[in-house]
Amino acid sequence: MEDYYDILGVSKNASKEDVKKAYRKLAHKHHPDKGGDEAKFKKVNEAYQVLSNDKKREQYDMFGKAGPSSGFGGFSGGGGFSSSDFGFDVGDIFEEMFGFGNRSGRSSRRRSGEDIKIDISIPLSKVMTGEERTVSILKFVPCKACSSSGVAKGYSKKRCPQCGGSGRVTKTVMGMISTSTVCPSCKGEGEVPEKNCPSCKGEGRVKEKETIQFSVPAGISSGQTIRISGKGNVGVRGSEPGDLLVEVTVEKHNFFTPRGEDLYCSVDISYTDAVLGGSINFSLLTGKNIALKIPAGTFPGKIIRLSGKGLPRLSGYGQGDLYVQVNINVPKKLTKKQKLLLENLRKEGI
Repeated sequence: MEDYYDILGVSKNASKEDVKKAYRKLAHKHHPDKGGDEAKFKKVNEAYQVLSNDKKREQYDMFGKAGPSSGFGGFSGGGGFSSSDFGFDVGDIFEEMFGFGNRSGRSSRRRSGEDIKIDISIPLSKVMTGEERTVSILKFVPCKACSSSGVAKGYSKKRCPQCGGSGRVTKTVMGMISTSTVCPSCKGEGEVPEKNCPSCKGEGRVKEKETIQFSVPAGISSGQTIRISGKGNVGVRGSEPGDLLVEVTVEKHNFFTPRGEDLYCSVDISYTDAVLGGSINFSLLTGKNIALKIPAGTFPGKIIRLSGKGLPRLSGYGQGDLYVQVNINVPKKLTKKQKLLLENLRKEGI
């Protein structure tokens, strides 16, 4: 799944003006009327529609491309892998196949850090209210010894001997096709440390435990993923960090069952309450007690809908409904008095 920021070629901290400039440039390049690629033009438009809208961008940063309706999933479906998750840059594969890319100058793309994915579980009651959650994870953080430069103290950087400072290397395939790729030694920077920092071995990052606090929004469902921008692994030598992806599982409740923003439950009532009407008390997820009115003549399996008593919608507007299925509790053992009363009712045709 393509990242909107990558499609427009901007960083996650890009201003709205930067997003607009990038969109105009790419829209002009790929516009079908100018002989451009229609599919790419549509992708650029889609990315701009989201990143130029503050609310949509905030939701995308938290939940990814899939959005609330499909589980954010991950929050992008599970998604949001960076190129470094695969051990190579996907863009370079196309460059090797077709010879795309900047052959003469230093690479403009620096590989960001890896995304980190973790799982958490929350009780159903927290879906109603939301909660603040704190996690401690082992991740790559900037190396303090070299200030993320990867250079040992007292030394500086030098031109990369493998690429000559261009950030790219050229390969010849089958003696006839020349291709340009990101230099594996300097990762496209064009420079390497004269001597590697002993703390981070020249990477500019080390592994440490970090405590991260984030919000679990009310209305979230099992399988959805919260995207916390910039809280993944920091990249090599100060490049942009990846994201933290938190996949949420909602624990089973002993009374309520969620289905989207609606809640379902079942209650047992007596035969006389079913015939004559009555009420039954139980607690909502908020802890508030409610007296459910049972209408006279209620039949087994009847479902009573309580509007607005379900879970909050993830959008923040309104709540779902609560559906209560009514079951008739038929006693297996009766006293003599109860049997006599029922026999009399039967004689009355009831």
